[in-house]
Amino acid sequence: MRIFFAPILALGVLILCNTPVVAQNPLIMNQYTADPSARVFGDKVYVYPSHDIRATPGHGRPGWFCMQDYHVFSSSNLTDWTDHGMILSQYIVPWADSTAYSMWAPDCIERNGKYYFYFPTIVKGGVNGKGFTVGVAVADKPDGPFKPQAGPIKSIHGIDPNVIIDKDGQAYLYWAQGQIYGAKLKENMLELASEPVVLGELPNKGLKEGPYLFEHNGTYYLTYPHVENKIERLEYATGKSPLGPFKFTGVIMDEAPSGCWTNHQSIINFKGQWYLFYHDDQLSPNFDKNRSIRADSLFFNNDGTIRKVNRTLRGVGLTRADTHIQIDRYSAKSVEWVSVDFIDTANRMQGWKATFDKPGSWVSYNAVDFAKGGWKRVGIRTTATTAGIAEIRLDRLDGPLLAEVKLDPSEVWRITETPLTKAPKGKHDLFIRVKSGARLAIDWVKFN
Repeated sequence: MRIFFAPILALGVLILCNTPVVAQNPLIMNQYTADPSARVFGDKVYVYPSHDIRATPGHGRPGWFCMQDYHVFSSSNLTDWTDHGMILSQYIVPWADSTAYSMWAPDCIERNGKYYFYFPTIVKGGVNGKGFTVGVAVADKPDGPFKPQAGPIKSIHGIDPNVIIDKDGQAYLYWAQGQIYGAKLKENMLELASEPVVLGELPNKGLKEGPYLFEHNGTYYLTYPHVENKIERLEYATGKSPLGPFKFTGVIMDEAPSGCWTNHQSIINFKGQWYLFYHDDQLSPNFDKNRSIRADSLFFNNDGTIRKVNRTLRGVGLTRADTHIQIDRYSAKSVEWVSVDFIDTANRMQGWKATFDKPGSWVSYNAVDFAKGGWKRVGIRTTATTAGIAEIRLDRLDGPLLAEVKLDPSEVWRITETPLTKAPKGKHDLFIRVKSGARLAIDWVKFN
């Protein structure tokens, strides 16, 4: 996954692309992404993650985090994501160590028509992880191109910048270095306007990093990853001002069942619903330095506390019926006889398959958009050990029958198309149930 840059990039000319990505969880399937900073600009969500790659001899530290650049992704529906390409790399930041591969968790905010992208990396002369500071790159559009400033922000030593603009127009910057720090920003968004302060009262024991602050109903929520035990979980503290004091309030997300050592979060409100963006190592289960960003819905209790968020495969967003509906990203499944595995362990970015071992096994997939109707056929990509029949129903396991798909045995992937018994309209949940046959594996379902 190493990317080589032509010399022209040293002049600050970036190659941009607009690559469509359709995904559930994880959101991005063509590269490793981590530390998602989600922002609402206009009618779209933009996500600014870090970009994990594999270290190679002479390029990064083997067995450690290796990040040389940033991409930005946008979506108007949280399902269809556009990769706008690389927006900044270590090779064009004048003050950065271009051999450090330490372009860690960033953030971005808009002010007066300009977009300010905050990123941490190691300054020239830094050694063995020392020398981290925070820089700024500025653009006229949320997807860039971003131009880095000549030097980093003075008086910052640390990682994981996060920025907010409060209701009174005052901007604040947060970062981590053992503790979590905060300071006011000047109007130009490029310099600190106050001395950094340590934000308390947070847990004293264990690593804390990755601050992300937001305001809701007059309360300021300081969220952060924290190693309470052996790996990071997401916690939050609340206060009445952007610099606290903050009081530890609760856990947003428990430690990853996968054992991924890190997590990193952002929380936004988009079209009236709150969402948590985070990461896991699902695409790289044997190496948790290659991570993938995810999103799930977040809810508040009546007293303003945050309900703990459970990881889901389905994620968020409304899936169009004419796309590949990855049913292995299910919303629910039968208690037994359904399993999920990689299609190809040698190329995990091909995604997963759902395997049904016995008749009666099923999965459901919520929120499929059939729009105004007109649907005539369904295609299903499968392998099967024996001949069988798969039922597709609407909204319930015993709901209206859309199709009975007769499947022949096949050791290789094949697509079978079947006419629909009715033409659905609007939003529906799907239920896929094996009526007969065994060892049926399904990659996706698509309506035509």
